[in-house]
Amino acid sequence: MSEGLINPADPPERRTEKLLQICNVLMRQVEQASDSQGAAYAQFQRAAILEDQVRERTRDLERALDLLNESNARLAAASRATETARQSLANAIETIQEGFALFDAEDVLVMCNSRFGMHMLDIRERLRPGLRFEQYIEMVSRSRFLELPEGEGPEAWGERRMKRHHDRHVIFNVRMIWDRWVQVSEHRTRDGGTVILQTDVTDIIRMERHERGKLLDDQARIVRATLDHISQGVCIFDGDLRLVGWNQRLAHLLAIPLNRLRVGVGFDMLLDRARSEFVFGAGADAAVLENWVRRESPRPSLGFEIRRGTEMIIDVSAQEMPDRGFVMSFTDITREREAILAMARANETLEARVMERTLDLEDALANAERANAARSRFVAAASHDLLQPLSAAKLFVASVADDVESPKARTTLEKAQNALISVEGILGALLDISKLESGKAAVEVGPVRLGPMLAQLRDEFTPLAAKKGIRIDVLPCSATVSSDATYLRRILQNLIGNAVRYTQSGRVLVGARRRGGGLRIEVHDTGPGIPEHEQEAIFREFHRLNARASASEGMGLGLAIVERACALLGHPLDLRSTPGRGTCFSLGLTQTVARRDAPVAGLDLPEPAEDFGPGERIALLVENDAELQRAMALLLEKWGVAVLNVSSGEEALELLEEIGIVPDVMLVDQQLGEGLSGIETVRLLHARYGPRPVRIVTANRSTEVAKACAAAGVEILYKPIETEALESFVMGAPISL
Repeated sequence: MSEGLINPADPPERRTEKLLQICNVLMRQVEQASDSQGAAYAQFQRAAILEDQVRERTRDLERALDLLNESNARLAAASRATETARQSLANAIETIQEGFALFDAEDVLVMCNSRFGMHMLDIRERLRPGLRFEQYIEMVSRSRFLELPEGEGPEAWGERRMKRHHDRHVIFNVRMIWDRWVQVSEHRTRDGGTVILQTDVTDIIRMERHERGKLLDDQARIVRATLDHISQGVCIFDGDLRLVGWNQRLAHLLAIPLNRLRVGVGFDMLLDRARSEFVFGAGADAAVLENWVRRESPRPSLGFEIRRGTEMIIDVSAQEMPDRGFVMSFTDITREREAILAMARANETLEARVMERTLDLEDALANAERANAARSRFVAAASHDLLQPLSAAKLFVASVADDVESPKARTTLEKAQNALISVEGILGALLDISKLESGKAAVEVGPVRLGPMLAQLRDEFTPLAAKKGIRIDVLPCSATVSSDATYLRRILQNLIGNAVRYTQSGRVLVGARRRGGGLRIEVHDTGPGIPEHEQEAIFREFHRLNARASASEGMGLGLAIVERACALLGHPLDLRSTPGRGTCFSLGLTQTVARRDAPVAGLDLPEPAEDFGPGERIALLVENDAELQRAMALLLEKWGVAVLNVSSGEEALELLEEIGIVPDVMLVDQQLGEGLSGIETVRLLHARYGPRPVRIVTANRSTEVAKACAAAGVEILYKPIETEALESFVMGAPISL
């Protein structure tokens, strides 16, 4: 009931006063009521309870007032701190030497320092917080201190300035009156606001202008000095046909007094002198020159000759310049004309001498052809005579071979037989080349199997390489190519022989690479290399890089025969060489498929049963244990795999870079001693040549090695090596073509 009599919105004092009045009324009612003493007492109790509630509400209100006062005090302190920070920021930007202004994300000016707009006194008083950017640009565009570009009004300038405002970062120069310049830098803030800096760059612009003027003066002096020292006479006219430049040589060539040449003289002076003093050459006269000069449309280049008297001929050239002016040059060509006349007279005498010399050369050529024919006949006869004892030697070796039971001796006799066959092939090639020189070459192009031919060449040159302490590797190849077997073998024999002869250390590598539908045989060596200036001369007859070489080491005919044979067969021959590193000769061939019923040239030696078989696989073996390396190499070679074996990762990288061949599979020992480990070697090989089938060979079964191999994506082949696992990996890997 009391809650309906008291308004909670009243102040505590008002509510207390109302409660006291209620208590007094109730007390009077109790005193006046004689028949309801119990009810009056109950009313009194309720009044007492209400008084207690009033006191509690009063205390709550007092606490609320205390909290409100405390909050107001904190708010006042924060306001004072904010104002202090704002004032500090204003003081900070005021210390900046440039004009500074900050616009918020809504393009409303937040603050600026006193230097902002310092060059435009008529708008500085209106630069106040709350100003919109569009209004600022409007004021600037109409400021009397802004010097607008020629032909541009305030509206166009303001529109162009607003377009630049949309860029995130802008820097440009604005020209003011009195030749003053302001650089404006405008940058976006993270919250989308804009910061503008205005810097007075007048001194910098004027300094650059001064330096540019000095540069132009220096260039003018250089041009003047150049004109005075060239042999041509030069004159320059502007768009109004007035003389603006010339040199002293002009006055000398045209015989014009120097006092007649001055700035501003019209072209008519030069034209009048040309009419009276000079004779124009064919196709030109004074009218042609005048029409060219006074032409309204763009002038093409003009050239003609004039003659001054009988002693001087002058070549004249005229060229238009961009400003409609033109430049003319005058060159004394009297000596050239006299030289031409002298040459014409000499030619008449020379033709007679040439005819006489031609007859002499024809006689000499006939003598040379007869001598060449005689030499060819001698080579043919000598080769034929050598074939007789060679055939006898072959018969002796064949007769002894049947009586030899020792496998080692039998192998030696087989290699001797192959060497004799090679000699027979060389002599046969000499006979064919002699026929080529005499115009009677016999070429039989057909399918040639490279496998038997390369095997024979390997057996022939391996003893020679071993004797020199170098290594020769001939990679097996089962391809069949289209060529002449005799000439092709002669070509490869000469290339391999040269490689072995000139390589003092290292190795010789012979292999075939497939390229599209063709094939290329390459012969690499680690010899001294061939200098670039010698790479054409080595194909000449009797030319040797080492002139001190004995006749037994070659007469300098090998590469000459190679070049002629390649040209005869149409096989492209390429040479790449780096002095100090080695040489590579490559021979381009065309692959073919032989019919089963057709004979195929080549030795009848074992070869892989089908093309692209396992005999063409190349394996890189990196193993520092000499015995294990030898055992693995023998096993792989037994399977028909060509092995490139080295003892360290560094040797592997150097070998592959040297020979330019990427192996099909790689077997790498993990513990290679000092230097690169197996995994490090594999990573470098993959980085250089791409992913290849590889196995890490190790006896270390620790988890560290297993994790390292897994991280590198390489599987492990544990020692002792199981033959089946090794064969499955090597023979199952794809072959690189």
